[in-house]
Amino acid sequence: MGRLIAQIMKFGVVGVLAFVIDYGLLVLLTELFGIPYLVSATISFTVSVVFNYLASMRYVFSHKQGMSRRREFIIFVVLSVAGLLINNACLWAGTDLLGIDYRITKFAATAVVMVWNFVTRKKFLDGGK
Repeated sequence: MGRLIAQIMKFGVVGVLAFVIDYGLLVLLTELFGIPYLVSATISFTVSVVFNYLASMRYVFSHKQGMSRRREFIIFVVLSVAGLLINNACLWAGTDLLGIDYRITKFAATAVVMVWNFVTRKKFLDGGK
């Protein structure tokens, strides 16, 4: 149980850093460059996924025995694309349907995707060491 708590804490630290990248780039692209928020969200999410992969697979999850790094990366990307779809659906619903500013909606979307990311990465990518 202690190992799981430590893993969740490491996941949280990596997640906060990835969120800073994601949120900062989202707001920068939307506010400074006038890019529509869903396009900005897709770009910022993608950039943060690269950081998240490198940090998560180094500090949070252990390599699964018998799984190639190529397969590991492909699974990570597939799970991340699903996370991106969840993220953008939450952003769209909160912003366009409910009329909440995208900068606020992003916090709720991130919470939902964070749960998705931890559960699916733990299940499909963690070697359990």
